[in-house]
Amino acid sequence: MTVMTHTMLKGSNVPVDAAAVRAVLRWTPGTGVPDVDASALLLGASGRVRSDEDFVFYNQPRHPSGLVRRLPKRSVADGLTDTVEADLGALDASVDQVVIAASSDGAAFEQVPDLRILLFDAAYADGEPLAVFDVRPETGEETAIICGELYRRGDGWKFRAVGQGYPTGLIGLATAFGISVDDSEASQGAQDPAGPGPLPAAVPPPPSVPPEIPAPAGTGPDAQATVQHQQPSYGYPPQAAHPAAVAGTHQPAYGYPQPAAPPAYGYPQPAAAAAHAPDPHFVLPPQGPQFVRA
Repeated sequence: MTVMTHTMLKGSNVPVDAAAVRAVLRWTPGTGVPDVDASALLLGASGRVRSDEDFVFYNQPRHPSGLVRRLPKRSVADGLTDTVEADLGALDASVDQVVIAASSDGAAFEQVPDLRILLFDAAYADGEPLAVFDVRPETGEETAIICGELYRRGDGWKFRAVGQGYPTGLIGLATAFGISVDDSEASQGAQDPAGPGPLPAAVPPPPSVPPEIPAPAGTGPDAQATVQHQQPSYGYPPQAAHPAAVAGTHQPAYGYPQPAAPPAYGYPQPAAAAAHAPDPHFVLPPQGPQFVRA
């Protein structure tokens, strides 16, 4: 498919003739160049997020609907890229805009050369971009920039080149659109505006691992290896536990040597080894002629 790429100026817009798009941020890395992260905000008709879940960024890389998501960063011939993909045709009607932003980590965007946003039709992996916008910081002190926005127009969508910056980093950008941020995180971000942004307060923490419930004594796969039950003797005097069996109660199972079970049921027990020693005074009885060597 032949696509005409629109080279955009700040404030200009173009129609988007695609059901799903990839918004790719690209820049040139190097010594002293901060890392750049792409993010997206899903806005309602009021121009604010509907909830904190409408913020897609490095700590929350996928919207709960699955329709807006961050893709892994890539190293390409022209630099590094960070990408946001959006299924515009499937988004809920309450989503009026999808804002595509960039934030820097460690320094302002004055130190980021060749920053641009490229908009692709997601249906074509190797197609030409639909639009390209070179993002220029206005003051050089910005640590977050709205690069562009996708917005509804009638039954379709359009893309606008924005280039509006925030010196307060990702936290300042997020709170400007209604994201809830903890006070402690906001104060930390004010001290280090170029640092990583916070996790929205409404996003629940990952579920904790439930504590393991111990199995009752004498049950489970180790029961036969760790518990020795005394056998009945059916009227005979009960026997003392075999020493090996007593020692075996503390033996681990699963491949470790196990103690031999003591004999039971009142049968005679093996005599001590000393009882089988030869008697030095033993003499054979007289033998008949048939046993005398010729």
